[in-house]
Amino acid sequence: MNPLLVGAALFATMLALMALRVPIAIAMFVPGAIGYLSLSSEAALLSHLKGALFARFSVYDLSVIPLFLLMGQFATQGGLSSALFRAAASFVGHFRGGLAMAAVLACAAFGAICGSSVATAATVAQVALPEMKRFNYSGRLATATLAAGGTLGILIPPSVVLVVYAILAQQNIAKLFAAAMIPGIIAALGYLVAIGVYVRLHPGHGPAQPRHSWRERMVTLRNVWPVAAIFLVVFGGIYGGLFTPTEGAAVGAVGTFIGGLANRELHGRAIRRSFIGAAETSAMIFMIFLGADMLNSALALSQMPAQLATLVGTLQVPPIVIVGGVLMLYVALGCVMDELSMILLTVPVVFPAIMALDLFGLNATEKAIWFGILILMVVEIGLIAPPVGLNVYVINGLARDVPMSETYRGVVPFLVTDALRVLLLLFFPIVSLWAVRLLD
Repeated sequence: MNPLLVGAALFATMLALMALRVPIAIAMFVPGAIGYLSLSSEAALLSHLKGALFARFSVYDLSVIPLFLLMGQFATQGGLSSALFRAAASFVGHFRGGLAMAAVLACAAFGAICGSSVATAATVAQVALPEMKRFNYSGRLATATLAAGGTLGILIPPSVVLVVYAILAQQNIAKLFAAAMIPGIIAALGYLVAIGVYVRLHPGHGPAQPRHSWRERMVTLRNVWPVAAIFLVVFGGIYGGLFTPTEGAAVGAVGTFIGGLANRELHGRAIRRSFIGAAETSAMIFMIFLGADMLNSALALSQMPAQLATLVGTLQVPPIVIVGGVLMLYVALGCVMDELSMILLTVPVVFPAIMALDLFGLNATEKAIWFGILILMVVEIGLIAPPVGLNVYVINGLARDVPMSETYRGVVPFLVTDALRVLLLLFFPIVSLWAVRLLD
């Protein structure tokens, strides 16, 4: 059978299992095992399985994932988001739509110590939603802002998605974090502009709150020092050469733990929930790793990635068009899959094809980093785009009085800024590579 047909059959089986609500890891593992068996033998499959577990989990770089997750859990349970939101609201809340802008700024700052989109959206929403309701913000603007703002949790480093991509593409984690900084800031600014435009068109959806005095603002700023200190220590240490990203994640976890204690929010039960939450999410990610490894091994055995790379190389179209097509594929997959599953499943298949293209004269490392940032930007769209929009579901679970259709209408301006940002990064790689070149 043609390798491309084998690969298509494996993908179709996986999607069918997902549609039947089979856990993602199993939905990847089962078609992969069946495909591997059909392309080789039972002995070969058993031999592969015997070493696959150790080969995957003996990778040292994987240890950074539970550490960053624990860092995010301590930040979430330690109440650091409330201080961030109140500080931002004291500076911009008196503008029309100011509380929505404050929520975006809080998400951006919290994402710098969290690394999870869903956790960022849910944590900031618990503080911001009541405040926006108190000042008569429309449910559409409030929920859409928090769903979109939550995506900054994976756009601004540390990002678990970027760590996974770095491991799969064998790239330097610190360089990928540096490359994501400017695009992440552009994302936050784009969301602020979207809110500003929206409240000009719909003034009643985001009324202003009373202006805070400078004394009140300084008081709120004093409460955000743990977040600023953690960010500076972790990333200053990484880029200053004091420690590796894995060691930085450990330092960050300890720092957020201390910050939570200082905030008097991190008590016995919260500490226990932090460890359990980090362990559960790590286990889920590692199980998806195993499922994706099995499926990708079957695809490699079918020689689908190699044939796909060869096919792409023979296409008589500009390379940038091919990259654009791959990004559109990610947008489509985002309608049915979460971001980690997409990364784990597709990168081993499409990465060789992208690396074979001549793109803006970039070398292999720059091309891999640029493509990783593009993927990060596109999978973020899937978190708020219909019909799945995981962040939308999370926020609507907290704001049950707002119809989901209203939230989806509200995210349209944010999706427009997302599309413009992706186009900017696609045609101007220097935006994401400028900071990386400073490190070289």
